[in-house]
Formats: sequence, C-alpha cells, structure tokens
Amino acid sequence: MKRIKNENTNMFTKITRQNAVLKQTLIYTLAFLFGITAILVMLVCTIFINNTKGKGGYESPSQIQLANDIAQSQAQAEEEIALEEKTEDTAQDITQNVTYFSYRVKKGDMIGLIAERFNVTEDSIISINNIRQSRLIQIGQYLKIPSMPGILYTVKTNKETPETIAEKYKVDAKECALTNNMEINTELDAGNIIFVPNAKLDWVTKQEINGDLFKKPLHSHYYISSRFGWRTSPFDSSKRTFHGGIDMAVAKGTAIYPAMNGVVVQKGYNDVYGNYVIISHHSGYKTLYGHMMESACVSKGNFVYTNTRIGKVGSTGMSTGPHLHFTVYKNGRSVNPANLWN
Repeated sequence: MKRIKNENTNMFTKITRQNAVLKQTLIYTLAFLFGITAILVMLVCTIFINNTKGKGGYESPSQIQLANDIAQSQAQAEEEIALEEKTEDTAQDITQNVTYFSYRVKKGDMIGLIAERFNVTEDSIISINNIRQSRLIQIGQYLKIPSMPGILYTVKTNKETPETIAEKYKVDAKECALTNNMEINTELDAGNIIFVPNAKLDWVTKQEINGDLFKKPLHSHYYISSRFGWRTSPFDSSKRTFHGGIDMAVAKGTAIYPAMNGVVVQKGYNDVYGNYVIISHHSGYKTLYGHMMESACVSKGNFVYTNTRIGKVGSTGMSTGPHLHFTVYKNGRSVNPANLWN
C-alpha cells in the first residue's frame, strides 16, 4: 500500500512539473509572437508614413519661373554627352605630346591616393576622365592617367591661343604650346580641346565634383520622403511628375538654414511651394526652400550665412505633411542637390 502511495505521489509530481514546463513554454511563445507582431506593425507604419507624409512641391507652372522645362534640360544633357564624346575623340589628336595609360581601380582607392601614386594631381584624373562625382568611382573601373599633371581645356571662342589659355590658368605658355605641338600664338577654333600642363580646376568645379559645395539645410535628423527626378505624383497616383528637388521630412517647426552663403532674392507665398525663400549664390547657383510653416524670418536683400536661420519647416502649399522642399538651380536649371552637398 505504501509503495502504491509513493508511486502515485511521484506521478503527480511529474505531471505537475510537465504542466509547469508547458505553461512556461506557452508564455515564451506568446511573448515571442507578440514581439514579432509589434515589429511588423512598426514597419508597416513606417512604410505608410514614408509614402504618404512630407511630400510635395513638384515642378509645375507657377509664380516661380526659375527652372527650364524638361525638354530643354534633356537637350542640354544631350549636348553635354555629345561634348564628352567629342572630347574623347579629339583629345589624343590634339595633345600629341601627352601619353595616357589605363589604371584599374582597386579596393580602398581614392582619386587623391591614385594621383599621388602616379605623380599627377587629382584635377588631372578628374579632368581627363570627365568625372562628375569623385565619390562614385567603382572598384574595377578603368581610369586614364596622363603622363604629366594638367587638365583638358575646351576652347570657348574662336581665336583663343595657347598663350591666352595659359594666362587664364596662370601656367607657362611655352610649355602649353609645346605640349600640344603648336606655336604659342596658334589660333584655335571653338570646341577644340588642348591639354594645359600644370593647370588646375577652379575651386567651384572641384567642390561640385567632390560634393562639397553645399551644406544640408536641415541641421537635425530627417528622412528623404521624395528624391530628385521622375516620380508618381503624391496628389494623383495615376500621373508621373518631375520632382525638381529633394523633400526632407522632419518635425514641424524645425529650423531651416541656407545651404550656402548668399543673398535673399525672393520670398513670399506660392500655391505649389507655400511659404518659400530663394537665395542667390555665386557661380550661377540659386536655392529654393519651400513649404515653410510661416513667412520667412529674413527679408529680400539680406545677406545670409549657413548658420542664419531663414525659417521653419511647415506644410504650406501643395504638401502632404511637414517637410522642407529644397531645390538647387544652376543657371536657371534644377539639378540634383544630393550630388552637391556633404
């Protein structure tokens, strides 16, 4: 009898332990499922917010007539491509005393390091290879390395000479003529390309290529809700529109700063951009800041610096939520800001 009682007690204890284990396993499983569900909900909400909030300011006819139409932009792009092809075709014919060899980019390479290795300048490699964005060179890409430091120069007007070109870059005119196998006063036609030894790119061009020309107009955390280029309209999903800037979504009231020092040339209200400011900079650049919460805190004619607060983020005009619409214009044509800021 005592033996049976002990067996019953052991069986009861075993069942109790099994039930405890099952209960604990069930609790952990439910907690895990709850965690996964919470993460999925957060992801869905984030995607929803990123696709529905903080967009606007697409290019359309409005009071702000700064950017040329898309057809003209495409025509200019085609002209640039044609000029690049001409550069490639004619450079060796004209620059007879400059030789080139190919270098394949390796992991860890940067233009400055490559230039130092081959005793030329960064400007030489950038110019010869027509590099538009120095940060985007790729492993495996082939670069042409010249036998001497210098840059390619495209003749702007008829009757320019090696002497006038050398004077422009403050280099030796005789060396410039000799390098290109011509006389110092040889008259060149517009479109000809010569190699200018020891010449350097102007600082604006260098900063453009290195992506250091502008600062970001928001000094706090943000996310890009709409990039530069063609997109589905945030106001009509059946249409595609050309977005001439970058939308930077952030909390309402966040301070906005100039992307570069300049002069305020326009401020006001527009049906598309709401409260906006336009600042003029050097070298043909202008920047537009749209959808401000209220009228800008600067006036037309004010000189502003990159640490001058010009307004606050809002959602005025054609906008789906608080964000800054930021456009960069070069000689009246909108360009991608992401290629110009650090």
